[in-house]
Amino acid sequence: MKRTIRVGSRKSKLALVQSRHVIDVLSGRSPDFDYEIRHIVTKGDKILHVTLSKVGGKGLFVKEIERALLAGKIDFAVHSMKDVPAELPDGLEIASVPEREDPRDVLLSRTGVPFRELAPGSVVGTSSLRRAAQLLHARPDLSVRPVRGNVDTRVGKLRAGEFDAIVLAAAGIKRMGWQGTEPAEYLPHTVSLPAVGQGALAVECRSDDAELKALLKTINDAKTAITVSAERAFLKRLNGSCKVPIAALCEQNQNGTLSLTGVVATPDGKTVLKTRLDGNDPETLGNQAAEELIAKGADKILSELT
Repeated sequence: MKRTIRVGSRKSKLALVQSRHVIDVLSGRSPDFDYEIRHIVTKGDKILHVTLSKVGGKGLFVKEIERALLAGKIDFAVHSMKDVPAELPDGLEIASVPEREDPRDVLLSRTGVPFRELAPGSVVGTSSLRRAAQLLHARPDLSVRPVRGNVDTRVGKLRAGEFDAIVLAAAGIKRMGWQGTEPAEYLPHTVSLPAVGQGALAVECRSDDAELKALLKTINDAKTAITVSAERAFLKRLNGSCKVPIAALCEQNQNGTLSLTGVVATPDGKTVLKTRLDGNDPETLGNQAAEELIAKGADKILSELT
């Protein structure tokens, strides 16, 4: 008799697309399981009238799902890695990290004007303190304002003229297969370094479910898992959350070494601390990059925000 695996997912279109994608890939690997999706509403989904940084706490989009996992109500969940706190609850683990999608941020504008050519005073919408800080650092003459909601909602606000441009994760746009009329500019990392784990998925399950873990490991991408683990080590050392502007991106070089770029900024973008280090061990590299920024004053910035 086939085992039915219950997959916990937020109800947003993007979350469901991501969950169904993982289910489709798993179904192609083994015919021995059936799957059903169970919708779970998280705190981050409920509170839409304020920015994430003001909601407070970590794991705004995963806590309720993790409780369902621990209670045995679901068997695994597919998260956007950037939403997953650096430390997981006892009894849970990330069993698989599939191949990463584009980690960049993308700018959508109503008139097709790229970031550097936006008129002074242009209103740019983003739900991320990280993005806002970096955008203001590059263009302090812009007006960066918060915008919440799913991709469709934010694009709708752009079309309605509430914003001159908005900034979103390229991965979400690509996974949704969204075809809009607004021209997109992929922002270089020198302008907007992505969030830790942006573009990657985290497949989380109970640590004691050996059968399921064996299945999930078949869709793990080693390169993505290694680079993301360096970014998450960086985040963990800084004790970061969505309340603070922290960014990181690790890339694997052709010779197998790792290069990690990390940023800590003040929300107004006036101070941006940056480092870039090379190494071989992802956890060591992440910790070293964090320590370098702490030596530059990152701990002072973070202590004032948490």
